[in-house]
Amino acid sequence: MKPLKYHIPKLLVVLLSLISIVWNACSLKPVPNFANDIAPIIHSKCSPCHHKNGTAPFQLMTYNDVAKRAKMVAFVTAKGYMPPWPADHNYSHFLNERVLSDFEKEQIQNWFKNKCPKGNLSALKYPNFENNLSSLGKPDLILNFQDIEILNDNKDRFYVVKLPYQMNQERYVRALEFIPGQYQYAHHVNGHYLRFADQSDPFLGRMKTDIESANYSKEFMEMNLVNADGSIPFRVHSAVNYLPGAYGVKYPKGIGGFLMGKKGAFVANDFHFGPSRKHLIDRSKIYVYFSDQAPQRATYELMMGTNGVSEIIPALIVKANTISKHVSKLTLYNDISILTVNPHMHLIGKSFKAYALKPNGDTLKLISIPNWQFRWQYFYTYQSPQRVPKGSTIVLEAIFDNTLKNPNNPNNPPKTISERFEN
Repeated sequence: MKPLKYHIPKLLVVLLSLISIVWNACSLKPVPNFANDIAPIIHSKCSPCHHKNGTAPFQLMTYNDVAKRAKMVAFVTAKGYMPPWPADHNYSHFLNERVLSDFEKEQIQNWFKNKCPKGNLSALKYPNFENNLSSLGKPDLILNFQDIEILNDNKDRFYVVKLPYQMNQERYVRALEFIPGQYQYAHHVNGHYLRFADQSDPFLGRMKTDIESANYSKEFMEMNLVNADGSIPFRVHSAVNYLPGAYGVKYPKGIGGFLMGKKGAFVANDFHFGPSRKHLIDRSKIYVYFSDQAPQRATYELMMGTNGVSEIIPALIVKANTISKHVSKLTLYNDISILTVNPHMHLIGKSFKAYALKPNGDTLKLISIPNWQFRWQYFYTYQSPQRVPKGSTIVLEAIFDNTLKNPNNPNNPPKTISERFEN
């Protein structure tokens, strides 16, 4: 019999191997499957756009929808390309943020690497977007736009449309939501509300025309947008708006809204459809949500920069083959609370940042978009109103890239672009 000392190394090896096996077994994470782990992520962050007749070009609802694009889904989510949320969520926070957590990204990666296990698909419940176009629930009133023709000439088209209405009584409005008829082609809508004091025929001038082929001033003259005596009606600027992927939002009770008269109209003076190779008819709607009480605090739009109340310095002239920074500042003479922000630039936009410098020296971070994306220009609503005290200065910083390194530059070779003809 050999001395015990010759058996000790073998025993140690066996013991260490057993420890290693037990350790690995305990540290192994369960492989995610679609039904239990991936579907909840997809349905909450992807499917709101990726459903039948949604804004996205294909569906991401079922296991087969996602599994056949698993490589792409894993790639775009890991890179942060999707879901689209241009705002830096480490700078400021908003309602309905479509941002994947590190854990959710890891789950998608592990699911793809393990060949997309299904899980128990029979127990999976799917969200219904077909009969639930609104994010605010059932509306109190539905207003239907007239049919708008989308030609199959593969060109962007911009329309002005008047949507008149008549009601038996005045009602306070708490929220409005634009519901596009052609989700994949409606790019954006800016709509204003007009309340007529007296007008014998509010439907007169109900029409549509492509802005590119019309006299814009003459267009509005013919749409009968004044009271019977020629006076200017009560107006709510930007009462209803739309952007791809945007959610309808109800502000806190008592904040916002207006009195909707018996006679009035919504005027979409910038109704943009993207290029189409199909001949289509758009039948968009406005969902109206009433309130039984007058708003305790009114809301208004404060526009800075182009067409706004603050100067752009230096002037918004971006020379060809240059990258330039432009700043706009506004000092407040009253306390305000900011509910929603809507940064806006065009194709040569590179980055955008907004913040407020308070009188005590503190900085209130409003929004930062480090990589501007023309296709995704949201209305960002804060989780709670952002109070900005009197004496604060709101600062906007925008950088424009008018070089060929900008893949969105519409001009090759680049051309000097001014504020009047900004792209």
